[in-house]
Amino acid sequence: MRLTEITYDNARPIDGYGEGFFRIGGDVYEGPVTVMASGIAAWGGFDDTESLIAAADTFDVLFVGTGAEIAHPPANFRKTMEAAGVGVETMASPAACRTYNVLLSEGRRVALALIPV
Repeated sequence: MRLTEITYDNARPIDGYGEGFFRIGGDVYEGPVTVMASGIAAWGGFDDTESLIAAADTFDVLFVGTGAEIAHPPANFRKTMEAAGVGVETMASPAACRTYNVLLSEGRRVALALIPV
């Protein structure tokens, strides 16, 4: 079996997660976070769309992790993001982290908005 080390350039992959936190690029962040090319920041949840919309030209798709289980985001959130031209894919946070890492390793322009498990 041949193993190839994955490089992420300047982006920071999700290393792990647990109850109430995420480990991103070796650092621990508690609570909801956004992970974009511009950096990692606390996220105010579904009412906090301004920073996501402001950075929309830096990513092609936004993965929204809704915690331990998949849940529908509020209609206002989806409507606001779609009106701004932001493609949103909603899934449970563990799946969002894995998907983000895979696409990031392929050099894709992706972003995350995560609620902890």
